[in-house]
Amino acid sequence: MAETQWNDVEDTIADPEELRVIFCALDSYLQYAKVAHFNCTHLRRQSFYALPQADWQMLAAPPFNYLDTLDKVDDAIESNAQLARIIVKTGLPSFLSPDQLAAADPAQEPTIPQQWAGCAKYQDVDKARSTLRQLYRDWSAGGAPEREACYGPVMRALAAEKAAKDTTNTNYPPLRVLVPGAGLGRLVFDLCLSGFDAEGNEISYHQLLASSYILNCCERAGRHTIYPWIHTFSNHQTRANHLRGYPVPDIHCATELARAAAERGPDAIGSMSMVAADFLCSYADEGHADAYDAVASVFFLDTAPNLLRYLQTIFHCLKPGGVLVNVGPLLWHFENNAPGSHGHDESDDGDTTGIADPGSFELCDDEVMALLGRVGFEIEARETGIEAPYIQDAESMLQTVYRASGWVARKPAAAATATATAVVV
Repeated sequence: MAETQWNDVEDTIADPEELRVIFCALDSYLQYAKVAHFNCTHLRRQSFYALPQADWQMLAAPPFNYLDTLDKVDDAIESNAQLARIIVKTGLPSFLSPDQLAAADPAQEPTIPQQWAGCAKYQDVDKARSTLRQLYRDWSAGGAPEREACYGPVMRALAAEKAAKDTTNTNYPPLRVLVPGAGLGRLVFDLCLSGFDAEGNEISYHQLLASSYILNCCERAGRHTIYPWIHTFSNHQTRANHLRGYPVPDIHCATELARAAAERGPDAIGSMSMVAADFLCSYADEGHADAYDAVASVFFLDTAPNLLRYLQTIFHCLKPGGVLVNVGPLLWHFENNAPGSHGHDESDDGDTTGIADPGSFELCDDEVMALLGRVGFEIEARETGIEAPYIQDAESMLQTVYRASGWVARKPAAAATATATAVVV
């Protein structure tokens, strides 16, 4: 079952800067509705009524019904905002002092402590918007093709690894899999459901708050409806598609785990945890040396300013004979950021991994493969050109699809631990 507390959070929330980041994330979810209404409909109504009267009257009537469209967009924003507020309501108590908890009224809407009220900036609110959209990818039935494209190869590679272990020892314990950059936690959950002991690592509190709600608190499948396409009015073939909603989550996590345990036995279900921390800071220490049978990297490696240190840390974490399974493009997140500006990333998915690392460089795919060898990995399988959309509206007139790289690289069984401990910080 999922843990209800985030590992390592209790040790960090006394840090004022960490608290600021946490409450900016919480506050940004509360600000989402106001900002989205202003940007999506208020400004458009102003522009619409600035048209000549005869023009806007024509466009307000059938078949265009433009003002009705704006009203429907407002309704969709409110549906998204309802989910955003519940994410705050379930997440906020973990970060309040005992006095603040005692003063809170559970019947009222969540309230950020006064010293943090309004602390979220535009970038924070944009990350909240992006995370709500990402629920389409990880936790809706509509996002299943995207999940199959990127999680499918990883699940199949790890299933083969599990089968190979089981054939040599029927009492082999569950494979321990680390998922860095776990995002909204769907891959971690699916691995747990498939019998792996899965540990997710994520630095974005926007995503941690949302995943914690879905994994631990959401009462049922289809509890909410999200509208991922309403924030832009471009490239829609029909208004119905622009306004299309998707029930989330597509499954109820506790129900699925209970069903799987009843059908296959409780020993067939793995464990699941999420660690809220910077990947390099948390996993390059001695406590994580030779700790995991596998690392599942999906759309993660290109979040590194210094890929070498990412790969060294992964090598350090893997047991001798363990595997790194990767699927993703090379959209280097810090390509346009000068060294030292990490932590100010404005990428669409809200990722800020790598904030502890100075310096940066970018490689092409062939060079990444060469770097794997230099670190000590042995490449066992490779596929290029994997078509992998990312929060893509399949009905849009604009289609953007990554041609991702997928591969399996193994840490040699005889690899010396000392090789990897050089990366400890």
